[in-house]
Amino acid sequence: MAGIFKRLGQRIFRWLDGEPLPLPEWQPGWSDYLQDKVVFYRTLTDADKETFEYRVRHFLATTAVEGGIQVRVTDEDRLLVAASAIIPVWAFPDWHYFNVRSVFLLPGLFNARFECGEKDSLISGMVGTGPMAGKLALSKPHLHAGFDNARDKQNVGIHEFAHLVDGADGSLDGFPERMESYRVSEPWFALVKHKVEEIEKKHTGISDYATVNHAEFFAVASEYFFERPELMQKKHPQLYQWLSEFYHINLAEQYRSARRSH
Repeated sequence: MAGIFKRLGQRIFRWLDGEPLPLPEWQPGWSDYLQDKVVFYRTLTDADKETFEYRVRHFLATTAVEGGIQVRVTDEDRLLVAASAIIPVWAFPDWHYFNVRSVFLLPGLFNARFECGEKDSLISGMVGTGPMAGKLALSKPHLHAGFDNARDKQNVGIHEFAHLVDGADGSLDGFPERMESYRVSEPWFALVKHKVEEIEKKHTGISDYATVNHAEFFAVASEYFFERPELMQKKHPQLYQWLSEFYHINLAEQYRSARRSH
């Protein structure tokens, strides 16, 4: 990769005197990288891939991706962070993550103090609150692992950006009202309660972490939805239907259509 972001000093592009500074140029190899690593991107038409790439550029022009201690941030890292951000809001072309200004990559699991290598360093991703509001921390190796294995229903990048989607209405409560302001939340939370009981009683294929609270259920379910939509549609049809309506996308059909076209 060309390392254009390093040459740009890893700064966030800002509006200046009413004129937008240019978006980063799309570099040779970036499309191939997304094609290889990001299943969602592979399922898009050529025209939609161009749109996805534009939105990657826009995200990276407005959001800093920086490295913590002992982390060298590469263009590949930034592409995966941007993909994690765009996938959940693909059906919302005007979506802007006003609730995150920067993403920090750490060399591994970390604790609440962003320290790696400690006994309580068990976190792979975290949306900042309080003094850390507007910031998102991710373990770099776990970010990559989420895209390297597209069948394990786990993707920490998508998980954390699902939290940001959920919290865009001002409340991290597991119901993204900014997407669904016209619907009441009671039927959704009734389904969540039922699914949590299922997870606690038997193997469902949904991570136990979904039982922590409503916000984590939404984020965990979103990982599953975007990684294995066809499996979710088969195993958890009601949950799949809700997430399809939240995200305004029939992802299982998109994946099937992509296979048919090839």
